[in-house]
Amino acid sequence: MPKKVLIDCDPGIDDALALALAHGSPELDVVGVTTVAGNVGLPHTTNNALCLADFYGMDVPIAAGAGRPLVREALTAGDVHGGNGLGGVVLPAATARAIDGHAVDRIVDELAAAPGEISLVAIGPLTNIALAVRKEPRIVEWAREFVVMGGSYTRGNRNPAAEFNVLADPEAAAVAFDAGWRTTMVGLDLTAQARATAEVRERFGALGRLEAELLSPILDFYAQHRQYRAEGPAVHDACAVAHVLDPGLLSTVPARVDVETHGRFTSGMTVTDFDAPAERCNADVATVLDTGAFWNRVLTAFERVAAELPE
Repeated sequence: MPKKVLIDCDPGIDDALALALAHGSPELDVVGVTTVAGNVGLPHTTNNALCLADFYGMDVPIAAGAGRPLVREALTAGDVHGGNGLGGVVLPAATARAIDGHAVDRIVDELAAAPGEISLVAIGPLTNIALAVRKEPRIVEWAREFVVMGGSYTRGNRNPAAEFNVLADPEAAAVAFDAGWRTTMVGLDLTAQARATAEVRERFGALGRLEAELLSPILDFYAQHRQYRAEGPAVHDACAVAHVLDPGLLSTVPARVDVETHGRFTSGMTVTDFDAPAERCNADVATVLDTGAFWNRVLTAFERVAAELPE
């Protein structure tokens, strides 16, 4: 039976790839998608999720969530993802609309309806997750697992200390990591191993419209950013979905992770203690990716999506 997954996201180029991976993997049943402001503002992230779902032929309820961080001013990444979040790619207008109600309510209701069955995967800022924990702390017990694409145990990408998703709302990230569940942190040290190199992209050449209309344009835009020019862009968010799909793709190490919220130069840093006593560990931190197996999984999923794209 497929594993149920609820994806909280801020599409975003790598979010678009993560959604395709989830949709194209029969081992997963995407029960819902929720959106949050992050890479771009909430109107764009929600519209992108709707348009991507239509483009992929993905029949899934989509709910819009938080349009700003808990206490800070909004931080976006248009320089990396483009003004519309998809590197300037304009997909056909979505035929569906976001469902009524807030993403936070959707997260709580989905987990409450199927305790122990749904993997919650957060691949954007953690604002919706923190609000959901505050509204209904029992989601910590109801989630089958909680997987985050965010953080780093070495250096950041938005600044030397912090990864973007955590820096965009450090207070929310602190709530999420301290909530009492065992977080799987899929951070930059892992995702930097998932590079869409020239060799990888050559394998996408047989994907028809999926490659021509979406993958090539967004990856071309992504690759222009200075941090990706040497080795190709890292497909960060797809790594979190890959962990749910096949935990054997990522090696993890237990650790204590605390989020810095006050530092002048280190706000948003995920302070990771691999030497913490077992009783203090609140996370399993991804360290090593089986790169070959990962890209084989991604390509197989993309082939399924490409074969079933709606006309």
